[in-house]
Amino acid sequence: MPIVTIQVTREGSKPGNDSVTAEEKAQLIKGASQLLLDVLNKPLEATFVVIEEVETENWGWGGLPVEAYRKQRSQK
Repeated sequence: MPIVTIQVTREGSKPGNDSVTAEEKAQLIKGASQLLLDVLNKPLEATFVVIEEVETENWGWGGLPVEAYRKQRSQK
């Protein structure tokens, strides 16, 4: 039984959203499950999908916390 973990940043995908919506999560689960069915012939009912939302302060980019990195890039 496959287990797929998807990490997304807790920022939202559209203005006004502060996280990924329930509908978007459902689409991710459906798409990841379908991919495993198509590629590895794993039945949908045997596939588990876990979505982890990562707070902005818990990840970085370019050696900096992401907010500092974005600020630095915007000043160039």
